[in-house]
Amino acid sequence: MTDVEPALGAGPLLLIAAAAVGVLLFLIMKVKLHAFLALVLVSLAVALAARVPLEDVVTVMTTGFGSTLASVALLVGIGAMLGRLFEHSGGAQVLADSLIRRFGEQRAPLALGIAALLFGFPIFFDAGLVVFLPIVFTVARRLGGSLLIYGLPVAGAFAVMHAFVPPHPGPVAAAGLIGADIGLVLVFGLLIGVPTWFLGSYLFGLWAGKKFELPVPTILSGEAKTADDAPDPSVEGSSPGIASGRTGTDTDTATRPAPPRFATVISLLLLPMLLIFLNTGLTTLAAEGVVDEGSTFVRWGQLLGATPIALLITVLVAMWVLGRRRGDSGAEVESVLNSALGPVCAIILITGAGGMFGGVLRASGIGAALADVLGDIGLPVIVAAFVISALIRVAQGSATVALTTAAGLIAPVVQATDGLSSVDLALIVIAIAGGATVLSHVNDSGFWLVSRFFQMDEKTTLKTWTVMETLLGTIGFVLALVLSLFL
Repeated sequence: MTDVEPALGAGPLLLIAAAAVGVLLFLIMKVKLHAFLALVLVSLAVALAARVPLEDVVTVMTTGFGSTLASVALLVGIGAMLGRLFEHSGGAQVLADSLIRRFGEQRAPLALGIAALLFGFPIFFDAGLVVFLPIVFTVARRLGGSLLIYGLPVAGAFAVMHAFVPPHPGPVAAAGLIGADIGLVLVFGLLIGVPTWFLGSYLFGLWAGKKFELPVPTILSGEAKTADDAPDPSVEGSSPGIASGRTGTDTDTATRPAPPRFATVISLLLLPMLLIFLNTGLTTLAAEGVVDEGSTFVRWGQLLGATPIALLITVLVAMWVLGRRRGDSGAEVESVLNSALGPVCAIILITGAGGMFGGVLRASGIGAALADVLGDIGLPVIVAAFVISALIRVAQGSATVALTTAAGLIAPVVQATDGLSSVDLALIVIAIAGGATVLSHVNDSGFWLVSRFFQMDEKTTLKTWTVMETLLGTIGFVLALVLSLFL
Protein backbone atom coordinates (compact mmCIF):
# COMPACT_ATOMS: atom_id res chain seq x y z
CA MET A 1 0.00 0.00 0.00
CA THR A 2 1.30 3.47 -0.90
CA ASP A 3 2.24 5.45 2.20
CA VAL A 4 0.62 8.89 2.21
CA GLU A 5 1.11 11.42 4.95
CA PRO A 6 -2.34 12.51 6.28
CA ALA A 7 -3.04 16.12 5.32
CA LEU A 8 -6.01 16.62 7.69
CA GLY A 9 -6.70 16.19 11.38
CA ALA A 10 -8.70 13.40 13.00
CA GLY A 11 -11.97 15.37 13.14
CA PRO A 12 -12.19 16.24 9.43
CA LEU A 13 -11.05 12.75 8.45
CA LEU A 14 -13.83 11.12 10.49
CA LEU A 15 -16.38 13.49 8.98
CA ILE A 16 -15.15 12.49 5.52
CA ALA A 17 -15.50 8.81 6.46
CA ALA A 18 -19.05 9.30 7.75
CA ALA A 19 -20.01 11.30 4.69
CA ALA A 20 -18.43 8.67 2.42
CA VAL A 21 -20.50 5.87 3.92
CA GLY A 22 -23.64 7.99 3.72
CA VAL A 23 -23.03 8.91 0.08
CA LEU A 24 -22.20 5.31 -0.75
CA LEU A 25 -25.47 4.07 0.72
CA PHE A 26 -27.40 6.88 -0.97
CA LEU A 27 -25.95 6.03 -4.36
CA ILE A 28 -26.67 2.31 -3.97
CA MET A 29 -30.11 2.53 -2.33
CA LYS A 30 -31.69 5.69 -3.72
CA VAL A 31 -29.93 6.44 -6.98
CA LYS A 32 -29.72 2.69 -7.73
CA LEU A 33 -26.18 3.10 -8.98
CA HIS A 34 -24.41 -0.25 -9.33
CA ALA A 35 -22.46 -1.05 -6.15
CA PHE A 36 -19.22 -1.48 -8.12
CA LEU A 37 -19.44 1.97 -9.70
CA ALA A 38 -20.60 3.52 -6.41
CA LEU A 39 -17.61 2.11 -4.52
CA VAL A 40 -15.14 3.29 -7.17
CA LEU A 41 -16.70 6.76 -7.30
CA VAL A 42 -16.78 7.18 -3.52
CA SER A 43 -13.21 5.88 -3.22
CA LEU A 44 -12.09 8.58 -5.65
CA ALA A 45 -14.07 11.24 -3.79
CA VAL A 46 -12.60 10.21 -0.43
CA ALA A 47 -9.05 10.31 -1.81
CA LEU A 48 -9.62 13.82 -3.15
CA ALA A 49 -11.42 15.06 -0.03
CA ALA A 50 -8.67 13.68 2.23
CA ARG A 51 -6.10 15.52 0.08
CA VAL A 52 -4.21 12.48 -1.10
CA PRO A 53 -1.63 13.85 -3.56
CA LEU A 54 -3.11 13.82 -7.06
CA GLU A 55 -0.24 11.78 -8.46
CA ASP A 56 -0.93 9.06 -5.83
CA VAL A 57 -4.73 8.86 -6.11
CA VAL A 58 -4.93 6.24 -8.86
CA THR A 59 -2.09 4.20 -7.35
CA VAL A 60 -3.79 4.12 -3.96
CA MET A 61 -7.09 3.04 -5.54
CA THR A 62 -5.68 0.34 -7.80
CA THR A 63 -3.40 -1.03 -5.08
CA GLY A 64 -6.37 -1.61 -2.77
CA PHE A 65 -8.40 -3.09 -5.62
CA GLY A 66 -5.64 -5.41 -6.82
CA SER A 67 -4.58 -6.67 -3.42
CA THR A 68 -8.14 -7.63 -2.59
CA LEU A 69 -8.73 -9.41 -5.89
CA ALA A 70 -5.48 -11.33 -5.42
CA SER A 71 -7.02 -13.14 -2.47
CA VAL A 72 -10.66 -13.14 -3.54
CA ALA A 73 -10.97 -13.79 -7.26
CA LEU A 74 -9.36 -17.24 -7.27
CA LEU A 75 -11.32 -18.46 -4.28
CA VAL A 76 -14.69 -17.18 -5.43
CA GLY A 77 -14.23 -18.34 -9.03
CA ILE A 78 -13.01 -21.83 -8.16
CA GLY A 79 -15.56 -22.15 -5.34
CA ALA A 80 -18.37 -21.25 -7.75
CA MET A 81 -17.16 -23.91 -10.18
CA LEU A 82 -17.14 -26.52 -7.44
CA GLY A 83 -20.64 -25.62 -6.35
CA ARG A 84 -21.89 -25.77 -9.92
CA LEU A 85 -20.47 -29.28 -10.38
CA PHE A 86 -22.34 -30.47 -7.27
CA GLU A 87 -25.53 -28.86 -8.52
CA HIS A 88 -25.16 -30.27 -12.03
CA SER A 89 -24.57 -33.83 -10.84
CA GLY A 90 -27.50 -33.96 -8.38
CA GLY A 91 -25.37 -33.85 -5.24
CA ALA A 92 -27.91 -31.77 -3.31
CA GLN A 93 -30.66 -34.32 -3.85
CA VAL A 94 -28.35 -37.14 -2.80
CA LEU A 95 -27.37 -35.32 0.40
CA ALA A 96 -30.95 -34.61 1.39
CA ASP A 97 -32.34 -38.08 0.63
CA SER A 98 -29.47 -39.92 2.29
CA LEU A 99 -29.48 -37.83 5.45
CA ILE A 100 -33.25 -38.16 5.87
CA ARG A 101 -32.94 -41.93 5.59
CA ARG A 102 -30.19 -41.91 8.20
CA PHE A 103 -31.81 -39.44 10.61
CA GLY A 104 -35.38 -40.61 10.15
CA GLU A 105 -38.46 -38.65 9.17
CA GLN A 106 -38.90 -37.23 12.66
CA ARG A 107 -35.58 -35.46 12.30
CA ALA A 108 -36.10 -34.45 8.69
CA PRO A 109 -35.59 -30.70 9.43
CA LEU A 110 -32.26 -31.52 11.08
CA ALA A 111 -31.25 -33.72 8.14
CA LEU A 112 -32.17 -31.05 5.60
CA GLY A 113 -30.29 -28.41 7.57
CA ILE A 114 -27.15 -30.52 7.83
CA ALA A 115 -27.34 -31.25 4.10
CA ALA A 116 -27.60 -27.51 3.45
CA LEU A 117 -24.61 -26.83 5.71
CA LEU A 118 -22.54 -29.33 3.76
CA PHE A 119 -23.73 -28.16 0.37
CA GLY A 120 -23.36 -24.52 1.48
CA PHE A 121 -19.60 -24.85 1.80
CA PRO A 122 -18.91 -24.22 -1.91
CA ILE A 123 -22.20 -22.71 -3.16
CA PHE A 124 -23.66 -19.24 -2.61
CA PHE A 125 -26.81 -18.52 -0.63
CA ASP A 126 -29.12 -17.71 -3.53
CA ALA A 127 -28.05 -20.65 -5.69
CA GLY A 128 -28.04 -23.13 -2.81
CA LEU A 129 -31.49 -22.13 -1.60
CA VAL A 130 -33.04 -22.34 -5.06
CA VAL A 131 -31.50 -25.78 -5.65
CA PHE A 132 -32.77 -27.07 -2.29
CA LEU A 133 -36.27 -25.60 -2.42
CA PRO A 134 -37.82 -28.41 -4.49
CA ILE A 135 -36.39 -30.92 -2.01
CA VAL A 136 -37.70 -28.93 0.96
CA PHE A 137 -41.15 -28.66 -0.58
CA THR A 138 -41.27 -32.38 -1.35
CA VAL A 139 -40.28 -33.35 2.20
CA ALA A 140 -42.73 -30.87 3.74
CA ARG A 141 -45.56 -32.10 1.55
CA ARG A 142 -44.77 -35.73 2.37
CA LEU A 143 -44.35 -35.36 6.14
CA GLY A 144 -46.80 -32.53 6.82
CA GLY A 145 -46.58 -29.51 9.09
CA SER A 146 -45.67 -25.90 8.43
CA LEU A 147 -43.17 -25.23 5.65
CA LEU A 148 -41.13 -23.16 8.10
CA ILE A 149 -40.17 -26.30 10.06
CA TYR A 150 -38.22 -27.49 7.03
CA GLY A 151 -37.49 -24.26 5.17
CA LEU A 152 -35.93 -22.07 7.86
CA PRO A 153 -33.21 -24.57 8.90
CA VAL A 154 -32.20 -24.85 5.25
CA ALA A 155 -32.29 -21.10 4.55
CA GLY A 156 -30.43 -20.41 7.79
CA ALA A 157 -27.75 -22.98 6.96
CA PHE A 158 -26.98 -21.33 3.64
CA ALA A 159 -27.01 -17.88 5.27
CA VAL A 160 -24.52 -18.97 7.95
CA MET A 161 -22.16 -20.63 5.49
CA HIS A 162 -22.36 -17.65 3.12
CA ALA A 163 -21.41 -15.14 5.83
CA PHE A 164 -19.09 -17.09 8.14
CA VAL A 165 -17.14 -19.62 6.08
CA PRO A 166 -14.59 -19.25 3.24
CA PRO A 167 -14.47 -19.61 0.26
CA HIS A 168 -17.52 -17.35 0.18
CA PRO A 169 -16.52 -13.84 -0.95
CA GLY A 170 -17.53 -11.92 2.19
CA PRO A 171 -15.37 -13.73 4.77
CA VAL A 172 -12.56 -14.16 2.23
CA ALA A 173 -12.49 -10.44 1.50
CA ALA A 174 -12.77 -9.52 5.18
CA ALA A 175 -9.93 -11.86 6.08
CA GLY A 176 -7.76 -10.40 3.35
CA LEU A 177 -8.49 -6.81 4.33
CA ILE A 178 -7.59 -7.23 8.00
CA GLY A 179 -4.82 -9.76 7.47
CA ALA A 180 -6.48 -12.81 9.06
CA ASP A 181 -5.39 -16.33 8.19
CA ILE A 182 -7.95 -17.96 5.88
CA GLY A 183 -7.43 -21.35 7.47
CA LEU A 184 -8.18 -20.02 10.95
CA VAL A 185 -11.21 -18.13 9.65
CA LEU A 186 -12.44 -21.41 8.17
CA VAL A 187 -11.84 -23.26 11.46
CA PHE A 188 -13.61 -20.67 13.60
CA GLY A 189 -16.28 -20.11 10.97
CA LEU A 190 -17.26 -23.76 11.27
CA LEU A 191 -16.69 -23.94 15.03
CA ILE A 192 -18.96 -20.95 15.61
CA GLY A 193 -21.24 -21.30 12.60
CA VAL A 194 -22.57 -24.80 13.35
CA PRO A 195 -23.83 -24.10 16.91
CA THR A 196 -25.04 -20.70 15.72
CA TRP A 197 -27.12 -22.42 13.04
CA PHE A 198 -28.44 -25.02 15.52
CA LEU A 199 -29.59 -22.40 18.05
CA GLY A 200 -30.65 -19.58 15.75
CA SER A 201 -32.00 -21.47 12.76
CA TYR A 202 -32.87 -25.08 13.54
CA LEU A 203 -34.44 -24.56 16.97
CA PHE A 204 -36.00 -21.27 15.91
CA GLY A 205 -37.40 -22.95 12.79
CA LEU A 206 -39.11 -25.60 14.91
CA TRP A 207 -40.64 -22.88 17.11
CA ALA A 208 -41.67 -20.68 14.18
CA GLY A 209 -43.24 -23.68 12.43
CA LYS A 210 -45.53 -24.22 15.40
CA LYS A 211 -46.44 -20.55 15.65
CA PHE A 212 -46.92 -19.82 11.93
CA GLU A 213 -48.80 -22.44 9.93
CA LEU A 214 -47.45 -22.00 6.43
CA PRO A 215 -48.67 -24.39 3.71
CA VAL A 216 -46.35 -25.75 1.06
CA PRO A 217 -46.48 -23.36 -1.91
CA THR A 218 -47.50 -24.51 -5.37
CA ILE A 219 -44.87 -22.26 -6.98
CA LEU A 220 -42.68 -25.28 -7.74
CA SER A 221 -45.47 -27.81 -8.00
CA GLY A 222 -44.37 -30.78 -10.01
CA GLU A 223 -40.69 -29.81 -9.86
CA ALA A 224 -39.66 -31.49 -6.65
CA LYS A 225 -39.10 -35.20 -6.85
CA THR A 226 -37.44 -37.54 -4.46
CA ALA A 227 -35.13 -40.40 -5.19
CA ASP A 228 -38.14 -42.71 -5.10
CA ASP A 229 -40.14 -40.62 -7.55
CA ALA A 230 -38.77 -40.76 -11.07
CA PRO A 231 -39.46 -37.42 -12.79
CA ASP A 232 -41.95 -37.58 -15.61
CA PRO A 233 -41.02 -35.09 -18.32
CA SER A 234 -44.38 -35.64 -20.00
CA VAL A 235 -46.20 -33.96 -17.11
CA GLU A 236 -46.75 -30.30 -17.78
CA GLY A 237 -44.86 -28.08 -15.36
CA SER A 238 -42.52 -30.80 -14.19
CA SER A 239 -38.83 -29.98 -14.07
CA PRO A 240 -36.70 -33.04 -13.46
CA GLY A 241 -33.57 -30.96 -13.90
CA ILE A 242 -34.25 -29.03 -10.70
CA ALA A 243 -35.19 -32.11 -8.75
CA SER A 244 -32.00 -33.89 -9.60
CA GLY A 245 -29.76 -30.90 -9.34
CA ARG A 246 -29.26 -30.77 -13.12
CA THR A 247 -30.07 -27.66 -15.10
CA GLY A 248 -31.70 -26.78 -18.36
CA THR A 249 -28.42 -27.38 -20.17
CA ASP A 250 -29.17 -31.10 -20.01
CA THR A 251 -31.06 -32.15 -23.09
CA ASP A 252 -31.65 -35.84 -22.79
CA THR A 253 -33.35 -36.81 -19.54
CA ALA A 254 -33.50 -40.48 -20.43
CA THR A 255 -29.73 -40.77 -20.82
CA ARG A 256 -28.74 -38.96 -17.63
CA PRO A 257 -26.48 -41.04 -15.39
CA ALA A 258 -27.49 -41.88 -11.86
CA PRO A 259 -26.58 -39.21 -9.30
CA PRO A 260 -23.37 -39.68 -7.33
CA ARG A 261 -23.32 -41.75 -4.16
CA PHE A 262 -23.64 -40.10 -0.76
CA ALA A 263 -20.10 -41.12 0.21
CA THR A 264 -18.78 -39.55 -2.97
CA VAL A 265 -20.48 -36.22 -2.29
CA ILE A 266 -19.31 -36.15 1.33
CA SER A 267 -15.74 -37.05 0.34
CA LEU A 268 -15.59 -34.24 -2.21
CA LEU A 269 -16.98 -31.72 0.28
CA LEU A 270 -14.48 -32.79 2.93
CA LEU A 271 -11.45 -32.81 0.61
CA PRO A 272 -10.78 -29.03 0.50
CA MET A 273 -11.46 -28.66 4.22
CA LEU A 274 -8.97 -31.41 5.06
CA LEU A 275 -6.32 -29.87 2.80
CA ILE A 276 -6.84 -26.41 4.30
CA PHE A 277 -6.68 -27.87 7.81
CA LEU A 278 -3.40 -29.54 6.80
CA ASN A 279 -1.94 -26.16 5.91
CA THR A 280 -3.16 -24.54 9.11
CA GLY A 281 -1.99 -27.43 11.28
CA LEU A 282 1.49 -27.58 9.76
CA THR A 283 1.88 -23.81 10.00
CA THR A 284 0.89 -23.87 13.67
CA LEU A 285 3.21 -26.79 14.45
CA ALA A 286 6.08 -25.08 12.63
CA ALA A 287 5.51 -21.86 14.57
CA GLU A 288 5.63 -23.82 17.83
CA GLY A 289 8.81 -25.59 16.75
CA VAL A 290 7.22 -29.04 16.73
CA VAL A 291 8.13 -29.61 13.07
CA ASP A 292 10.83 -28.15 10.88
CA GLU A 293 9.26 -25.41 8.78
CA GLY A 294 11.96 -25.87 6.15
CA SER A 295 11.33 -29.57 5.61
CA THR A 296 10.05 -30.76 2.25
CA PHE A 297 6.98 -32.39 3.83
CA VAL A 298 5.92 -29.21 5.64
CA ARG A 299 6.48 -26.99 2.60
CA TRP A 300 4.53 -29.32 0.30
CA GLY A 301 1.77 -29.70 2.89
CA GLN A 302 1.44 -25.93 3.21
CA LEU A 303 1.34 -25.54 -0.57
CA LEU A 304 -1.32 -28.22 -1.11
CA GLY A 305 -3.35 -26.83 1.79
CA ALA A 306 -3.26 -23.22 0.61
CA THR A 307 -6.91 -22.36 0.00
CA PRO A 308 -6.70 -21.67 -3.78
CA ILE A 309 -4.66 -24.85 -4.35
CA ALA A 310 -6.98 -26.93 -2.14
CA LEU A 311 -10.02 -25.74 -4.08
CA LEU A 312 -8.24 -26.24 -7.41
CA ILE A 313 -7.40 -29.84 -6.50
CA THR A 314 -10.99 -30.45 -5.42
CA VAL A 315 -12.41 -29.00 -8.65
CA LEU A 316 -10.09 -31.16 -10.74
CA VAL A 317 -11.14 -34.26 -8.80
CA ALA A 318 -14.83 -33.25 -9.03
CA MET A 319 -14.53 -32.72 -12.79
CA TRP A 320 -13.59 -36.37 -13.14
CA VAL A 321 -15.76 -37.89 -10.43
CA LEU A 322 -18.92 -35.84 -11.08
CA GLY A 323 -18.40 -35.29 -14.79
CA ARG A 324 -16.22 -37.40 -17.02
CA ARG A 325 -16.55 -40.65 -15.05
CA ARG A 326 -20.34 -40.31 -15.14
CA GLY A 327 -20.43 -39.97 -18.93
CA ASP A 328 -20.18 -36.20 -19.53
CA SER A 329 -17.92 -35.17 -22.37
CA GLY A 330 -15.09 -32.72 -21.88
CA ALA A 331 -17.13 -30.06 -23.68
CA GLU A 332 -20.10 -30.62 -21.34
CA VAL A 333 -17.93 -30.33 -18.24
CA GLU A 334 -16.34 -27.18 -19.63
CA SER A 335 -19.79 -25.72 -20.28
CA VAL A 336 -20.86 -26.45 -16.70
CA LEU A 337 -17.76 -24.76 -15.30
CA ASN A 338 -18.14 -21.80 -17.62
CA SER A 339 -21.75 -21.28 -16.52
CA ALA A 340 -20.55 -20.86 -12.93
CA LEU A 341 -18.37 -17.82 -13.62
CA GLY A 342 -20.88 -15.39 -15.08
CA PRO A 343 -23.00 -14.94 -11.91
CA VAL A 344 -19.94 -14.34 -9.69
CA CYS A 345 -18.19 -11.74 -11.84
CA ALA A 346 -20.20 -8.91 -10.32
CA ILE A 347 -19.51 -10.22 -6.83
CA ILE A 348 -15.77 -10.35 -7.51
CA LEU A 349 -15.70 -6.80 -8.90
CA ILE A 350 -17.80 -5.42 -6.03
CA THR A 351 -15.54 -7.15 -3.54
CA GLY A 352 -12.47 -5.70 -5.22
CA ALA A 353 -14.03 -2.24 -5.20
CA GLY A 354 -14.75 -2.66 -1.49
CA GLY A 355 -11.05 -3.37 -1.06
CA MET A 356 -10.31 -0.22 -3.00
CA PHE A 357 -12.54 1.77 -0.64
CA GLY A 358 -10.79 0.28 2.38
CA GLY A 359 -7.38 0.97 0.84
CA VAL A 360 -8.22 4.63 0.33
CA LEU A 361 -9.45 4.89 3.92
CA ARG A 362 -6.18 3.43 5.15
CA ALA A 363 -3.95 5.52 2.92
CA SER A 364 -5.74 8.77 3.80
CA GLY A 365 -5.26 8.26 7.55
CA ILE A 366 -8.97 7.80 8.29
CA GLY A 367 -8.38 4.37 9.80
CA ALA A 368 -5.77 5.67 12.22
CA ALA A 369 -8.12 8.47 13.26
CA LEU A 370 -10.91 5.94 13.87
CA ALA A 371 -8.49 3.84 15.92
CA ASP A 372 -7.74 6.83 18.11
CA VAL A 373 -11.45 7.46 18.70
CA LEU A 374 -12.15 3.83 19.55
CA GLY A 375 -9.18 3.85 21.88
CA ASP A 376 -10.48 6.95 23.65
CA ILE A 377 -13.94 5.48 24.29
CA GLY A 378 -12.52 2.06 25.15
CA LEU A 379 -14.64 0.10 22.66
CA PRO A 380 -12.93 -3.24 21.93
CA VAL A 381 -12.02 -3.79 18.31
CA ILE A 382 -14.16 -6.93 18.01
CA VAL A 383 -17.22 -5.06 19.33
CA ALA A 384 -16.58 -2.11 17.05
CA ALA A 385 -16.27 -4.50 14.10
CA PHE A 386 -19.69 -6.00 14.85
CA VAL A 387 -21.38 -2.63 15.35
CA ILE A 388 -19.97 -1.09 12.15
CA SER A 389 -20.87 -4.15 10.12
CA ALA A 390 -24.41 -4.28 11.54
CA LEU A 391 -25.01 -0.60 10.74
CA ILE A 392 -23.87 -1.07 7.14
CA ARG A 393 -25.96 -4.25 6.81
CA VAL A 394 -29.12 -2.51 8.05
CA ALA A 395 -28.53 0.47 5.79
CA GLN A 396 -27.78 -1.25 2.48
CA GLY A 397 -28.87 -4.90 2.80
CA SER A 398 -26.10 -6.95 1.21
CA ALA A 399 -24.19 -9.18 3.62
CA THR A 400 -21.20 -9.36 1.25
CA VAL A 401 -21.02 -5.58 0.84
CA ALA A 402 -21.40 -5.14 4.62
CA LEU A 403 -18.59 -7.62 5.27
CA THR A 404 -16.27 -6.01 2.75
CA THR A 405 -17.03 -2.39 3.65
CA ALA A 406 -16.88 -2.97 7.40
CA ALA A 407 -13.60 -4.85 7.05
CA GLY A 408 -12.19 -1.95 5.06
CA LEU A 409 -13.25 0.49 7.76
CA ILE A 410 -11.96 -1.59 10.67
CA ALA A 411 -8.73 -2.79 9.00
CA PRO A 412 -6.73 0.35 9.86
CA VAL A 413 -7.98 0.08 13.44
CA VAL A 414 -6.78 -3.52 13.57
CA GLN A 415 -3.38 -2.53 12.16
CA ALA A 416 -3.06 0.26 14.73
CA THR A 417 -3.98 -2.02 17.66
CA ASP A 418 -1.10 -3.81 19.37
CA GLY A 419 -1.27 -7.31 20.77
CA LEU A 420 -3.80 -8.88 18.39
CA SER A 421 -3.00 -12.53 17.69
CA SER A 422 -3.89 -14.52 14.57
CA VAL A 423 -6.80 -16.01 16.53
CA ASP A 424 -8.01 -12.52 17.44
CA LEU A 425 -7.96 -11.51 13.77
CA ALA A 426 -9.97 -14.58 12.75
CA LEU A 427 -12.55 -13.90 15.46
CA ILE A 428 -12.82 -10.27 14.35
CA VAL A 429 -13.75 -11.56 10.88
CA ILE A 430 -16.47 -13.72 12.48
CA ALA A 431 -17.73 -10.69 14.42
CA ILE A 432 -17.94 -8.73 11.16
CA ALA A 433 -19.82 -11.66 9.62
CA GLY A 434 -22.26 -11.61 12.55
CA GLY A 435 -22.95 -7.92 12.05
CA ALA A 436 -23.40 -8.47 8.32
CA THR A 437 -26.08 -11.10 9.02
CA VAL A 438 -28.44 -9.32 11.43
CA LEU A 439 -31.70 -7.58 10.55
CA SER A 440 -32.26 -8.64 6.98
CA HIS A 441 -35.20 -6.60 5.74
CA VAL A 442 -36.69 -5.10 2.59
CA ASN A 443 -33.39 -3.86 1.14
CA ASP A 444 -31.90 -7.37 1.18
CA SER A 445 -32.37 -9.63 -1.83
CA GLY A 446 -32.41 -12.65 0.50
CA PHE A 447 -35.48 -11.22 2.25
CA TRP A 448 -37.44 -11.16 -1.00
CA LEU A 449 -36.10 -14.50 -2.19
CA VAL A 450 -37.40 -16.22 0.94
CA SER A 451 -40.60 -14.19 1.02
CA ARG A 452 -41.57 -14.96 -2.56
CA PHE A 453 -40.54 -18.62 -2.70
CA PHE A 454 -42.17 -19.36 0.67
CA GLN A 455 -45.15 -17.22 -0.40
CA MET A 456 -45.13 -15.22 2.83
CA ASP A 457 -46.31 -11.64 3.15
CA GLU A 458 -43.83 -9.00 4.30
CA LYS A 459 -45.11 -8.95 7.89
CA THR A 460 -44.67 -12.72 8.32
CA THR A 461 -41.27 -12.59 6.65
CA LEU A 462 -40.15 -9.93 9.14
CA LYS A 463 -41.38 -12.08 12.02
CA THR A 464 -39.63 -15.21 10.78
CA TRP A 465 -36.75 -14.64 8.37
CA THR A 466 -35.64 -11.28 9.81
CA VAL A 467 -35.79 -12.55 13.39
CA MET A 468 -33.85 -15.68 12.43
CA GLU A 469 -31.13 -13.66 10.67
CA THR A 470 -30.82 -11.39 13.70
CA LEU A 471 -30.48 -14.40 15.99
CA LEU A 472 -27.82 -15.91 13.75
CA GLY A 473 -25.75 -12.74 13.61
CA THR A 474 -26.04 -12.00 17.31
CA ILE A 475 -25.29 -15.55 18.47
CA GLY A 476 -22.30 -15.76 16.13
CA PHE A 477 -20.91 -12.48 17.45
CA VAL A 478 -21.44 -13.46 21.11
CA LEU A 479 -19.66 -16.79 20.59
CA ALA A 480 -16.76 -15.01 18.85
CA LEU A 481 -16.57 -12.45 21.66
CA VAL A 482 -16.53 -15.15 24.34
CA LEU A 483 -13.81 -17.10 22.54
CA SER A 484 -11.74 -13.92 22.17
CA LEU A 485 -11.73 -13.57 25.97
CA PHE A 486 -10.22 -17.01 26.51
CA LEU A 487 -8.01 -17.66 23.46
